[in-house]
Amino acid sequence: MGYYMKSVIEYPPGPTDILPYAMARKFLQDPLKTLINISRTYGDIAHFKFGRQNVYFINHPDYIEDVLVTNYKNFIKSKGLQVSRRLLGNGLVTSEGEYHDRQRHLIQPTFYPKRIKSYADVMIKQALNVSSSWQNGTVIDIHKEMTHLTLAIICKTVLGYDVKPEVDEVGDALLTCMNYFNRLLMPFGELIEKIPILPINKGFRQAKTKLDSIVYRMINEHRTKLDKSQEKEDDLLFTLLQAQDEEAGIGRMTDQQLRDEVMTIFLAGHETTANALTWTLYLLSEHPTIEKRLQEEIYSILGDDRISVTADDVPKLEYTQKIVTESLRLYPPAWALGRQAINDYEVGGYTIPKGSIILMSQYVLHRNPRYFHEPDRFYPDRWTEEFKKQLPRFTFFPFGGGIRGCVGEPFAWMEAILLISTLCRQWKMKHVPSHKVVLKPLITLRPKYGMCMKITKR
Repeated sequence: MGYYMKSVIEYPPGPTDILPYAMARKFLQDPLKTLINISRTYGDIAHFKFGRQNVYFINHPDYIEDVLVTNYKNFIKSKGLQVSRRLLGNGLVTSEGEYHDRQRHLIQPTFYPKRIKSYADVMIKQALNVSSSWQNGTVIDIHKEMTHLTLAIICKTVLGYDVKPEVDEVGDALLTCMNYFNRLLMPFGELIEKIPILPINKGFRQAKTKLDSIVYRMINEHRTKLDKSQEKEDDLLFTLLQAQDEEAGIGRMTDQQLRDEVMTIFLAGHETTANALTWTLYLLSEHPTIEKRLQEEIYSILGDDRISVTADDVPKLEYTQKIVTESLRLYPPAWALGRQAINDYEVGGYTIPKGSIILMSQYVLHRNPRYFHEPDRFYPDRWTEEFKKQLPRFTFFPFGGGIRGCVGEPFAWMEAILLISTLCRQWKMKHVPSHKVVLKPLITLRPKYGMCMKITKR
């Protein structure tokens, strides 16, 4: 008779909304609160619909390790990173497969410990330059200042380029792009993209054009030096320009490939650290006892004579590292990540059909009371060696993990510790009480209205 039984998918428990796109609207209003509520209501694995897309939200470190490490080949980056390709192209963050592996192999030596240590003097010098421009007793937007500082550092150290004359334009252009990506991720986002006369599309095109012009200028300046055999610095861009893959017969990277990698480093290399520094300085301003202990540690190393730390001091700044770690736990710059299943996948007793999205959130898991006592409390002293040893691997993963983990993680750690200690040696910062602190989870976790701080010279 031709009848057959169609297998019924058993979904994990999760929120169900009668109205179409109700979940999408909740995400648009407050994605962090929405995910926290789902986690606390449904536990280690939940299912919901985002428009027509099936989404599985996993909240157990073992499940996350299985997706990111053990079975990583069964997944590709999800829609969020695919949308980012509008700006980043096929760079390290967005590329897949053998091409990604080859590019990572080229880029990774730039972030080896010995190379990173050589960047320390530039980091400290840039921090002191920014610090010297501040006026005692004034109110500044510390998020804007940290964005400028980390952008100048990544360009000078890794890309061999002085971006300072254009730093405001670059910051504005990147924010425009991130707001645009956020809109595209919402239901009907693809429809919005197809109407070119909309102001949001026009703004993105202008921002992308601005960033492209700067990146191609970097490439052309480096290529000119290379062609003329001039004395050159050993930066990543020179490495990429000379990169060849003779076995594959690919030859030197095209300008488009170079542009994609540089744009990725340009964005990923400063945005996350700027946010991490901002949230750390905010938390310190709200916790004077912890700030005092930080000052005591810095003074015990520097004394009265030295104005800044060095790379050799980083291992001694143990409490500073705990402060940064606890800040990354509470406000992870990369607050969520997603993967799309290539094949059916078993997890937690459920079969996840191919094509489904698996969502994981650092912000949610980092605040799980099962693993962190008083999870909403800023408590750097929790990070003892004993505590770290008993903590499951993927309960704390601000830099992702596995083959797609952040290649610049060691760079970011040293930069954060050096900058926090250098700036706090010079200045006391106090959050302005009238300024509203609101989380803005775009690609990264930003403060929606910046971060107004009154600064006082020490």
